[in-house]
Amino acid sequence: MLKHRARAALNLRPLAAAPLMLLALAACSSGRVVENDEYNNDSRRARVQGRLSGEQDGLLIMGTDRSGRGGGASESGALGVNAYLWRATLDTLSFLPLSSADPFGGVIITDWYSPPATPGERFRATAYILGRQLRSDGVRISVFRQEQRNGTWVDAPVAPSTNTDMENQVLARARELRSQTAAR
Repeated sequence: MLKHRARAALNLRPLAAAPLMLLALAACSSGRVVENDEYNNDSRRARVQGRLSGEQDGLLIMGTDRSGRGGGASESGALGVNAYLWRATLDTLSFLPLSSADPFGGVIITDWYSPPATPGERFRATAYILGRQLRSDGVRISVFRQEQRNGTWVDAPVAPSTNTDMENQVLARARELRSQTAAR
């Protein structure tokens, strides 16, 4: 009986491998042929680029407008967020050790920092750059604070104005960077 099952299993191996072979063979297919005129297609339909109405009316589906409209440092294509806000946020938070920075998502996360004057408390911050325009509501900063009690770090409240003060410092630095660029 055992020999019969072993022989049956050996006979089924090629059948089990056949779908895997077909899948691997299908993955090697060349797909459709791309015609040269697809790259130079100048028709109105080809220029829609994800817009709902086909016009430059602000209705955009599935993503960010990368058509090149507008100007300034935020439209350079290098960053997913406003370059002035990004640089100003990095400058403002430079006293904290940097843990993570995502220029395309606009998120800056710092690591914990203990000021030398008060080693029993530590701070960290998370900054969100919210768009490609230099606007007063374009940055959000959350500051976190912990105090050391009995050898463990415990969350502690942050002064309500701390987040707003940090955001205002970032905005002032961003305006300064923009004016320096415009003066050149």
